Amino acid sequence: MIKKIGVLTGGGDCPGLNAVLRAVVKTAMGKYNWEVIGFKDGYRGLVMNDYIQFKVGDVSGILDKGGTILGSSNRDNPFNFRIEKNGKAEYKDMSERVIDNVCMHGIDCMVLIGGDGTLTSARDFARKGMKVMGVPKTIDNDLSATDTTFGFMTAVETATEAIDKLHSTAEAHHRVMILEVMGRYAGWIALEAGIAGGADVILIPEIPYDIKSITDKISERKQQGKHFSIIVVAEGAKPKDGDVVVSKVVENSPDPIRLGGIGNRIADELEKSTGHETRVTVLGHLQRGGRPVPFDRILSTRYGVAAVEMINEGKFGNMVALQGNSITDVSLEDAVGKLKTVDPDGELIRIARSVGVGFGD
Repeated sequence: MIKKIGVLTGGGDCPGLNAVLRAVVKTAMGKYNWEVIGFKDGYRGLVMNDYIQFKVGDVSGILDKGGTILGSSNRDNPFNFRIEKNGKAEYKDMSERVIDNVCMHGIDCMVLIGGDGTLTSARDFARKGMKVMGVPKTIDNDLSATDTTFGFMTAVETATEAIDKLHSTAEAHHRVMILEVMGRYAGWIALEAGIAGGADVILIPEIPYDIKSITDKISERKQQGKHFSIIVVAEGAKPKDGDVVVSKVVENSPDPIRLGGIGNRIADELEKSTGHETRVTVLGHLQRGGRPVPFDRILSTRYGVAAVEMINEGKFGNMVALQGNSITDVSLEDAVGKLKTVDPDGELIRIARSVGVGFGD
């Protein structure tokens, strides 16, 4: 019989995290009369036993707030945890300490909210016998077991608004404007924002580009009397004969490769080949911040409520997921380790091509 649950938010922050926390706490305490403990700064809080005892009032007024009241971290893998010893960094498997802390608090199940990294650790804890429930979060929308992750639509909204604003300055100055967006190795943000914002060229990791194809598209528009162009490029886009642009490598990070810089590379190539004045906007962490759009608030609430209800049903070792219009559960074994990428022959690509969008191929 469930009496107490724990919750944490791990990985990069995104809009909707607070909405999930609110739904978990209000459902657990209000519907089932359970206690809820929140661990701070992702898995670090579980390792260091840094926590708060939730009261219902703690989640009042946070539905529309970005970020997470618990804090988050994308550096602290409990199975390879960084500790300082004699002034030097060492890495140790702290998973048993996590399990001890969970048992010490009398926690019957942990709700682990995060992306592939956070949920991979959740799967590993489930393999060790800990009762867990996963909630999928990432602005990249690249988790394969769910149709949509919360935070994604807010990131698309932010990117679309940026495209709308770039249109006016691009047209006024007869420039090529490049907007570089996040997404890592999946092109969902670039694709959906590009379609919504009326981009002329969309470059995504799933369709390697040829710079000549992009210049041809710009020239075609110029011949039609359109002396400006909007290009949306995902940070993981790459040329047909090249690789992704890496901005830096963060040593000892669970995810050390940081992408970035593809927009400037393309701008340099376009200016040299076309003579067309080109400007680059890198949207960066603006996509992670701000108020979640209504879709994400609703989806986050659905996920949070479903996570608690599934715990009540004893469905441990799973992740809540959106499939079609319904919330369901999938095994964590099936939920992690495989990226959901854009189908180059899928419907969204087809409709974009039908309205004249180029993909650089």
